[in-house]
Amino acid sequence: MDRREEALLTIEEAIELYRQLAADDPATFNPDLARSLNNLSLCLSDLGHQEKALLAIEEAIELHKQLATDLPAAFNPDLARSLNNLSLCLSDLGHKEEALLAIEKAIELYRQLAADQPATFNPDLATSLNNLSNRLSDLGHQVRSLPAIEEAIELHRQLAADRPAAFNPDLARSLNNLSNRLSNMGHKEEALLAIEKAIELYRPLAADRPAAFNPVLASSLNNLSNHLSDLGYQETALLAIEEAIELHRQLAADLPAAFNPDLAMSLNNLSTYLSNLGCQEEALLAIEEAIKLYRPLAADRPDAFNPDLAMSLNNLSLCLSDLGHQEEALLAIEEAIELRRQLAEVRPAVFNTVLVNSLKILSDCLSHLSRLEEASLAAEEANKLSQEPTTDQ
Repeated sequence: MDRREEALLTIEEAIELYRQLAADDPATFNPDLARSLNNLSLCLSDLGHQEKALLAIEEAIELHKQLATDLPAAFNPDLARSLNNLSLCLSDLGHKEEALLAIEKAIELYRQLAADQPATFNPDLATSLNNLSNRLSDLGHQVRSLPAIEEAIELHRQLAADRPAAFNPDLARSLNNLSNRLSNMGHKEEALLAIEKAIELYRPLAADRPAAFNPVLASSLNNLSNHLSDLGYQETALLAIEEAIELHRQLAADLPAAFNPDLAMSLNNLSTYLSNLGCQEEALLAIEEAIKLYRPLAADRPDAFNPDLAMSLNNLSLCLSDLGHQEEALLAIEEAIELRRQLAEVRPAVFNTVLVNSLKILSDCLSHLSRLEEASLAAEEANKLSQEPTTDQ
């Protein structure tokens, strides 16, 4: 019902009671305490409190591991669910490698469970495969990410065929992610078809339960705009991103901690489409608003939001340059490069390509300012970096 603050207060009260009960009788009440900690983590994450969410899910997993050691048949499902949620928390905080390890452990458990009880555990397996695909993609493993999402969709289609009301939301989510995977691998037309199917499912869901499904509809519209733009449909892409922003503004007005990141991303994309259509002043306003949102997010959670801040600074530089503000454009791209250098040192397979892009923009900026020797050095670095091999495992 989207009453998130009340949900948090309720689960906190439940945990307070369970802690007292578990202190006196751990064998009886540790399972309930662990499940409530898992739910607490979800509530905190929904409100944008990612660090607290991580602490809660880590405590839940510690309890579930102890329980599953003694009674695996009874508690492996809870352990798998908590590992899936741990992966989401770690990813939200930018800890991509640890997030991948957690979801791989969850899937290992779910495959065993689904082999024995497919009707019960195929939904959880499908959800975890969806998350696995996202985690692999986050780390630049695009080839490996595609089979995971395709397996998730196959399971979700079977489930939705029998119970559409229950599983159409999951099918839509997987189609949304399939669209992103296909786009990353250059299959633009197929990506567009997948996101259109996802939105077709999300619209009636959001009409019936806007509080629950407007957030995912907005995210899918954001992705739709990206895929339309990739295929050259700039006017249609603009309409899609404007609808996404309208929804994200409403959501962020009520829950800024949870939805400001999505609003910022949509504003970044809006700026790109406006620029493509020659609306440079409006594009500049949009990207400036995106950066205003990203700066406090990156200050609090740099691992998660420095990539987005760097992307928006990169786009800000382009907007400023298009309007003839070359000195300001140079400052923006220099800040973007500083961030992208740090990111590429840790994950070159993911960030070397965007660093090359920023170095080329830097070279152009320096050329506009008649700093030709520096421009040549930036171009040489970009060329050298672009020739370095990357791996996709």
